[in-house]
Amino acid sequence: MPSDIDIAQAAVLEPISKIAERLNLPYEAIDPYGHYKAKISLDYLDSLPKKENSHLILVTAISPTPAGEGKTTTTVGLGDGLRKIGKSAMIALREPSLGPVFGVKGGAAGGGYAQVVPMEDINLHFTGDFGAIQLANNLLAALIDNHIHHGNELGIDVRRITWKRVVDLNDRALRDITVGLGGPGNGFPREDGFDIVVASEVMAIFCLATSLEDLKRRLGNIVVGYTREKTPVTARDLKAEGSMAVLLKDAFRPNLVQTLEGTPAFVHGGPFANIAHGCNTVVATASALKLVDYVVTEAGFGADLGAEKFVDIKCRKSGLRPDAAVIVATVRALKYHGGVDLKELNTENLDAVRAGFANLQRHIENVSTVYGIRCVVSINRFISDTDAELELIKELSAAFGAKAVIATHWANGGDGASELAEVIVEICEAPTPMTFVYEDSATLWEKMEAIAKRVYRASEITASSAVRARIKELQESGYGEFPVCVAKTQYSYSTDAALRAAPVDHSVNIREVRLSAGAEFIVMICGDVMTMPGLPKIPASVHIDLVDGKVVGLS
Repeated sequence: MPSDIDIAQAAVLEPISKIAERLNLPYEAIDPYGHYKAKISLDYLDSLPKKENSHLILVTAISPTPAGEGKTTTTVGLGDGLRKIGKSAMIALREPSLGPVFGVKGGAAGGGYAQVVPMEDINLHFTGDFGAIQLANNLLAALIDNHIHHGNELGIDVRRITWKRVVDLNDRALRDITVGLGGPGNGFPREDGFDIVVASEVMAIFCLATSLEDLKRRLGNIVVGYTREKTPVTARDLKAEGSMAVLLKDAFRPNLVQTLEGTPAFVHGGPFANIAHGCNTVVATASALKLVDYVVTEAGFGADLGAEKFVDIKCRKSGLRPDAAVIVATVRALKYHGGVDLKELNTENLDAVRAGFANLQRHIENVSTVYGIRCVVSINRFISDTDAELELIKELSAAFGAKAVIATHWANGGDGASELAEVIVEICEAPTPMTFVYEDSATLWEKMEAIAKRVYRASEITASSAVRARIKELQESGYGEFPVCVAKTQYSYSTDAALRAAPVDHSVNIREVRLSAGAEFIVMICGDVMTMPGLPKIPASVHIDLVDGKVVGLS
């Protein structure tokens, strides 16, 4: 079987102008970046009227496992499948971060015969959006230290600077550093640190802003630190928002590419769902809904993380509402959640499927009952799956009100997802009203508690006295109306990555709280999750190479 990159490199792509024509985009509305990708004019997209009957479909998944689930692959396959059954459709995805590409996970352009292309470009720098976000973030960091060096007119307390630098790589050595060493000419020494670009508040702002004006407003609202009197200092105080917006103005235009079957795709923005809100840009999603009848988008990791933030942050802030949801699962992943060792996943084990189904069951309950979205289970089929295992998942899913469909888009492209597409169209004809996990009026503590108890099924949330004091301070400072963005491990409902399936009555500890005043949410960092990941012992980068001018080893 050819690898993902072999399939992508063998594909014959259509010129991006042809993909734009498929969306009725005039040539003057596109700015080609080579032959197969383009930026789309914001002015043109803003001029388009809203479509009356366009449908938004959210693709989410069970809690991820080393066995793999294939959420992006399903998003791509479903988009192709909808077009196969004669529907006007496109997809809206996030851009891959170089951290996972060279780290553990690999690329994020789908897989098999359900990929967005050009796969190499998308996974490696693409149109430079992440570089622009990194530069905007680090320009602000440089302006902070420069302001202090030249007299500190704003009275910034160097002990209370909260703004970090970022880089789009996994580099644990940069988590905690000291800057300003080397004498008076290099500024004042202080402790600092790096996050990965996808965890930057600039990335969150980029993905939640609805226009360039909104982008600039939000950038100005960033709180970078505090004075000795604990008065917040903003990017606007440093007169930084204008220059930051200039760096982001071209990046803010959605990127248009295509699937292997020529389905149009916006790939734009890329926050992680375990440490950020995990959704592509509002601009791309909202624009796609003006162009086609069915838009398929995804939220990162499982439905307890990405889907919750899609609902409580992205939808709350933008007014977007999904008509249907897809929960991606595999037989192998359910057996893993049922306690099976990775080496034994190819052996039929109905008891393990039944035990691991507890994870899928809770995601079905959360999506359909807590979020109020009608859903279908997509079983991403592997060659080792047995008929008995597949039928058991169908039976168990039906008992909890969700139809399970076997999908083979990895091997068969859109044809392999046509049945899934038919079910989605049926659901979209009778959607249910989406509901939030908590109300705006709830306190920050109550919002975190609602997520932990209603979604994770925890018995309590805990925090140190210092963290509790910080939450209270934010509440009393007028930030209590913000939604909560939980940062925690993606591998479990709990904060313990080793707890598989569906743990209950566990405790969620809030380790740290961060204000994202520009993004307009509060980050609650739980357990031992890091906002600057590290590389594994054998990173994916060791397999990536350039041979005779051709990229190899990229997955």
